[in-house]
Amino acid sequence: MSSMAEIQEAIGQLPAKEKSALAAWLQSQEEPILSKREEAALLASLDEAAAQLDAGQGIPIERVREMIGRWVTK
Repeated sequence: MSSMAEIQEAIGQLPAKEKSALAAWLQSQEEPILSKREEAALLASLDEAAAQLDAGQGIPIERVREMIGRWVTK
């Protein structure tokens, strides 16, 4: 198979289960959106935010909704 049309035709003939497996494999071949360092920093920030919320610190959801409304209009 050398052309996109041939590949698409072959994929069209696969059973649904094999199409899903192929889709998962293709997705696994893509480069990650975040670097390992960026992902680690994001996860650390989320852990810190969760700990703050557990400790009763944070902004009430009503206040966040107000802030979002102002951000959207800027």
